[in-house]
Amino acid sequence: MFQQIIFVSLCTFIIHLSETLTYSLRLAGVRAGKLAVAISLSGVIVLISRTANMLQAPLTGTIVDTSRLTSDLDIVMQFRLIIASASVGTLTAILLFPSAVLLSKRIISHLEVAGSLPQLLISSVSLHKMKNARSHLRFPRLAMLSRLRIGGIPKRLVVLNIAVTAIYTIGVLAALLASTFVHESSTAASQSSGLINGVATILLTLFIDPQIGLLTDKVMKGEKQISALNKVFGLLMISRLLGTILAQFLLIPAAHWINVMVQLL
Repeated sequence: MFQQIIFVSLCTFIIHLSETLTYSLRLAGVRAGKLAVAISLSGVIVLISRTANMLQAPLTGTIVDTSRLTSDLDIVMQFRLIIASASVGTLTAILLFPSAVLLSKRIISHLEVAGSLPQLLISSVSLHKMKNARSHLRFPRLAMLSRLRIGGIPKRLVVLNIAVTAIYTIGVLAALLASTFVHESSTAASQSSGLINGVATILLTLFIDPQIGLLTDKVMKGEKQISALNKVFGLLMISRLLGTILAQFLLIPAAHWINVMVQLL
């Protein structure tokens, strides 16, 4: 059981690490003037995230099944450890962000030469180039934090991103936890993560993505400075981290809310 929890936590770490690092590809694409190429490359990161999610879901269900048979297993505590791994993954992405932007710019330029992702992988994966990658390592400086004041950035964008991240982080976990509270409708509760994630999807689609897209377009046209986009991505990453922390407090209330909704339906 301990090994399963570690593996699920590792998958969660990879999901949040990779999804947060997609910001670095977008920023590198804007800096290089090749946003379309950067967006196409972000599909590789999304593929990594989806693969980790595919492995995470059944193993998390197994943990719940075991908790029903073993009264000694504190399922809430196990889920809190999984959520904590989401926070660690997001924090790691923040620390790697400056390095990821530099590496992403080089990957974008190499993709233009290679012409395709398979050819890029063949030409880039070598011991010599992996050693050279160390020269692009950068870590966030305190001066960067001083530039992340929320002035000029819609406060609702930051607040909504916190909420969306918290909801996505606990969507599946809350549904599985809800299934352990009531046995007569446990199957319905375990399949009701959409009740949580649906709210997050609506908020993301209507309020967050359009704001980022509009700002990116203005920067590409020269109407805004690149520093504005740096600030937005910095605040979005920090708000994602705060969202994973908020998820710890929302886990149990969300599970009870799912049970109420299942009973009503």
